[in-house]
Amino acid sequence: MSKSRKESGIVYLVGAGPGNLGLVTLRAKECIECAAVIVYDHLANPETLAWAGQAAELIYAGKRAGEHALNQQQINALLIAKAREGKEVVRLKGGDPFVFGRGAEEAKALADAGVSFEIVPGITSAIAGPAFAGIPVTSRAENSHVTFFTGHEDPSKATSAIDYAALAKLGGTQVMLMGVERIESIAREMMKHGVRQDLPVALVRWATTGRQETLTGTLKDIGRRVVDVGFDAPAVAVFGEVVALRENLNWYEKRPLSGKRIVVTRTRKQASALSERLRALGADVIELPTIRIEPPSDLREFAELVQEAHTYDWIVFTSPNGVEAFFELFFKLYDDAREIGAVKIAAIGPATAQRVKDFHLHVDLQPEEFVAEAVVREFQKQGMLENLRILIARAEKARDVLSNQLAKLGAIVDEAFAYRTVAETRDDTGARQRLLEEGADLITFTSSSTVENFLALGLPWPNQMQVASIGPITSKTAREHGLKVSIEAKRHDIEGLTEAIRRFYSIQPTDE
Repeated sequence: MSKSRKESGIVYLVGAGPGNLGLVTLRAKECIECAAVIVYDHLANPETLAWAGQAAELIYAGKRAGEHALNQQQINALLIAKAREGKEVVRLKGGDPFVFGRGAEEAKALADAGVSFEIVPGITSAIAGPAFAGIPVTSRAENSHVTFFTGHEDPSKATSAIDYAALAKLGGTQVMLMGVERIESIAREMMKHGVRQDLPVALVRWATTGRQETLTGTLKDIGRRVVDVGFDAPAVAVFGEVVALRENLNWYEKRPLSGKRIVVTRTRKQASALSERLRALGADVIELPTIRIEPPSDLREFAELVQEAHTYDWIVFTSPNGVEAFFELFFKLYDDAREIGAVKIAAIGPATAQRVKDFHLHVDLQPEEFVAEAVVREFQKQGMLENLRILIARAEKARDVLSNQLAKLGAIVDEAFAYRTVAETRDDTGARQRLLEEGADLITFTSSSTVENFLALGLPWPNQMQVASIGPITSKTAREHGLKVSIEAKRHDIEGLTEAIRRFYSIQPTDE
């Protein structure tokens, strides 16, 4: 009796694209979000794993030169076994699963085992890499065709399977994947078969990511240039006249933060807002969350205050997290936003105000400065605070400046602890190891707790890594811990921090 698809599960062979998160397909993201098991490769951007559910089983099956976490037979057996447990399995592969990968072998193993599978194509680095280096693989003025080949062959083979004579005869643009460590011998073979020595060549390393580097030369000198600069894999090689077009079309490597590695320490959920802005400016971002948002220690007390929110004159929200926690609970208690009554709302910062507006409520008070002291000043402008009932929705262990000062002015203040920040212990993406191995130019802190929790990790401080702070309170905490703050945002939000970083590097002298 054959098992049903539900009983036997299904495997999705998913192309994760060339490394840039923006180039992952919507279908790939959908599969990752729904997967019970994800078996991922070395070249699949590990930040895609943040889309996985909390209960998803993550299994690294990466392959580097001379180092395999799992061999191919083990991977095939693993996919089959997990599917037969009735699970949805994602096999996450860099680029496209069927372009010089072993997706076809995995699909055949699944088919032979009677396991259902689906192929989810991905953008291959063979096209994306050159494009992000300003090299079109086809151009009407330069060529009429493009050829793709792999430079990665079994070293035990007596002869090469690459038909160099055919490549020489074909001409046009030729794109090679997985062969940078053999580029000198490959170039030598191409010249031996009649390809001219001065043919332009480009190597694009870590294509489409913030780590992208491009090395250009000719067929004759590219091997020497690779050795001279220590140009390592993974890289895509482009041979042909189209390489010369890079001089005018290079766009990706000329952005304001290109070549800068920046650490983002926000919560896993919130990191993307800052990361996306920095990546858009060319930065190589390492997302290293140091805090996680958890429910408050006394959820019952918080619920009672939320239930009585309509009895207050004002509710003050100090962060988007507080807004989300408050209304998530509010709408469990009530099914109508009008139950909040005639209470007025104050918010610190535009992001907090926007989260309030997302719930279709008006913000009555929003200071220009995004600090508690500015809220107090705005309240004083409103007139007498005597006996006004104010509810402050905030994090546990946050500064109590706001509640203390409002109480001194005669207000009756209650604090609703909406959430608490705890140290983030998971590191599914290997961000800590990357920081240890590669270092960074800059680390961003968006709250005092991100400072404290990053330092609590005990990681060695990379040489030359500077500090960027979202505002004076965070800067004060950093300095109290012996850190020098090089950048402080004038506008204390993500947009202001991004702009401060951009301006800082725009006025820094270059190494050239």
